[in-house]
Amino acid sequence: MSQLTEIRGQVTNVRYRKGTFTIAVVDTKDETVSVLGDMLDCMAGREYVFRGEYSYNAKFGKQFRFKEYEESAPEDTDGVIAFLSSGLIKGIGPKKAAAIAAKFGMDTFSILQESPARLAEVSGISLEKALEIGRIYKEHQEFADVTVELQKMGIGVSYAVRLYEMYGADAPEAVREDPFQLVDDIEGIGFKRADEIAKKVGLPPDDDGRVRCGINVLLSYAVGEGHTFLPREELVGRAAEMLEVPRETVDDRLVAMVFEGDLKVDTLQGWEVVYPPAFHTAERYVATKLAALSQEEMRPLGADADSLVDAAQHEIGIVFSEEQRKAVLDCLDKGVLVITGGPGTGKTTIINGILRIFRDNGVKTALAAPTGRAAKRITETTGHEASTLHRLLGYAYDEGTREMVFGKNETDPLDYDAVIVDEASMVDLLLMQGLLKALKLGTRLVLVGDADQLPSVGAGNVLADILRSDYIHAVRLKEIFRQAQESLIIVNAHRIDHGEYPSCNEKGGDFFMMERGSEEDIRRTILELVKDRLPAHYALHDPLQDIQVITPAKKRGLGTIRLNELLQQTLNPPAPGLHEIEAAGRTFREGDKVMQNRNDYLLAWRSADDFSEGEGVFNGDVGYISRIDEEEETVTVVFDDRYVTYTSDILDELEPAFAVTVHKSQGSEFPVVVIPMSWFPPVLATRNLIYTAITRAKEAVVIVGMQRYLNAMVDNNEAAHRYSGLAERLQAMIEPAEEEMVTFPEDMLPQEALYEED
Repeated sequence: MSQLTEIRGQVTNVRYRKGTFTIAVVDTKDETVSVLGDMLDCMAGREYVFRGEYSYNAKFGKQFRFKEYEESAPEDTDGVIAFLSSGLIKGIGPKKAAAIAAKFGMDTFSILQESPARLAEVSGISLEKALEIGRIYKEHQEFADVTVELQKMGIGVSYAVRLYEMYGADAPEAVREDPFQLVDDIEGIGFKRADEIAKKVGLPPDDDGRVRCGINVLLSYAVGEGHTFLPREELVGRAAEMLEVPRETVDDRLVAMVFEGDLKVDTLQGWEVVYPPAFHTAERYVATKLAALSQEEMRPLGADADSLVDAAQHEIGIVFSEEQRKAVLDCLDKGVLVITGGPGTGKTTIINGILRIFRDNGVKTALAAPTGRAAKRITETTGHEASTLHRLLGYAYDEGTREMVFGKNETDPLDYDAVIVDEASMVDLLLMQGLLKALKLGTRLVLVGDADQLPSVGAGNVLADILRSDYIHAVRLKEIFRQAQESLIIVNAHRIDHGEYPSCNEKGGDFFMMERGSEEDIRRTILELVKDRLPAHYALHDPLQDIQVITPAKKRGLGTIRLNELLQQTLNPPAPGLHEIEAAGRTFREGDKVMQNRNDYLLAWRSADDFSEGEGVFNGDVGYISRIDEEEETVTVVFDDRYVTYTSDILDELEPAFAVTVHKSQGSEFPVVVIPMSWFPPVLATRNLIYTAITRAKEAVVIVGMQRYLNAMVDNNEAAHRYSGLAERLQAMIEPAEEEMVTFPEDMLPQEALYEED
């Protein structure tokens, strides 16, 4: 690493500040130069030492980009006056600063530090004010000293502020003792950054905290990939490789972590596997509670179940198929029922039938889905008000634990006789645990979903595992209804699911393949389709809302990042009167289509209908920017019927949604879906991913790209396997072993590579 250049001078002007990023003009003995970098505060008149490198900007000329800085003591009384009157200490202006400097000269700072009461010797300064000035100066110096020490360890200003808030003056010592604690304490500091800090403070590679952190980080990566555990041999091997330490060293630390309760070890098919404790507990609980609910004897709703189904048919105005009738009948006497099937197999019709029977027989029923959009859709198709699972379970911030918790649980269960969950393939292990904890024994649970779609974003493979176990009663819908057979979207979805190539471009059809030979041509065609051709052909009411571009990837030329830039420029370009704001590395503009990218249960909203207020905006919610206040740096977004205002510090919760990933589209439906098709990494180019993408469309699917890559996706049925033991735990309840022993399929045995980057 090259030696940093050091310059020293007085700030004469602060040109720009955004957060901690600062551009200031500095007078040194030799020159006047613009400096750029992160500073906690920066005021004209103060003197600093900056360490960094000179650079040249075509527009702004010579600049100095600093990586480290520290405030330096003034070299004369003019500097003392400039410091005191810089605004750091309220109530001290140039006149009072001059009086203090005249009285104490270059001893001013030692007086401030050691004998602040002496400031009362200056006319107009009371003893109380003198002590207050001393306190402010000491706090300023303490933080400045902490910042300098932390910068030497490679810790920037923004992180230094948070460390100072957490540890005070002891922050440098806390970092030196255990830099890997920062991974847990400070959001944004990962293992790599902590490891760099550890090297600077001289910790050895086999440091206990480093090895423990490495093990936890790999398990955290695994959870992020959807796994609930890792095989012990695989975990130890990967950790030894990442940390560059012997396997024995990793294994010794792992044993200690298990002994201390930081990890859980179990045995699956003869392999030792390692769980984060929360997921081990959740998996065991979900299996046990599902078994208990399924074994409860249900109270009959009437003397003749067939009559109840006939009455529901009459009320809805349809005749159930044999499969549908069986599903509705099974729901009447099963504690837990899974209904699974692809598009066009009548899942919503079954839900309607069940809801009517339950309503007519006094069965108090909750209808829920994992996401807000999925809940809205099932509300529209059934006429029965649905909520998100998180809202149903009262997910909220707990002041006592300072964590998000489910308000409904074993001690305060849901007051329902039945709960129906739609889009159950999206429910992860921890959410299922939360739901089951809130259900009293005797409550009916109906899980409805398409097991062939992508699994949940969160860890676990709940719906697929329940079906694979054969322990919970399930109805598998295979019949495609005649009306659905008229849609190539539905027909092709089933063809793809069976490994057959889709049929495209039939006259009067709704499934199209536009062959394009390069990514540039694909992008150009998508822009033409979305802007002009599709709105004209389908006479869409709102093209921005009714057309959705869905792509497998975030990165690369056909990922969401690049496509969103182009689509924003095409569909919502800069224009007079359209306000915009730069934030989180993006330009947000009034009229933009945006998506919430994480669950924020405390974010306030106001109803557009009745002006009622509430809290909670959820991952995957799509809205439109209605107003940007550039002065206040706020962005107001309309989500369906709710207005939400984002301040600048939380704008990273929003991302453009002109194009979204297939994973983000789950639970949503759009009139028209456009899908780019080129080479994508094999982990993304899978059958269940393209299946999920096309089933998001109601009226038309347009695939733009290369047919051979579409065929390759259909051929690739190697969906990323997840390490999960739920199915085996349920199977173990059918034939309990002498000791707890669960197995997993051969295709889920330890894999060499779990984590392929997009």
